[in-house]
Amino acid sequence: MNTQSIALNTCPACGSSNRCTLADPRTADQPCWCFSTDIDPAVIASLPEDLRNKACLCPRCATLKTEEIAGHR
Repeated sequence: MNTQSIALNTCPACGSSNRCTLADPRTADQPCWCFSTDIDPAVIASLPEDLRNKACLCPRCATLKTEEIAGHR
C-alpha cells in the first residue's frame, strides 16, 4: 500500500472502503460508525506514522487485535 497519501474513504490499514459517513458529503451530517466502537490504540499505533489520524479504519480492521493487524495488511 502506498503510504504517501490515502483517500478519506479508504482504510489506512487494508485499503478497503472504511464506510466513514464523515468522508461522504451525502452523509457527513451523521455520526460515523466508529464513534461507537472501541478501537485498540495499539492497532492505530501499528500504522505507518504518515497514515495515522488521516482516515477511519474499516469496521474489520477496527475490531482487529494488535497481533492480527500485521498479518492483515
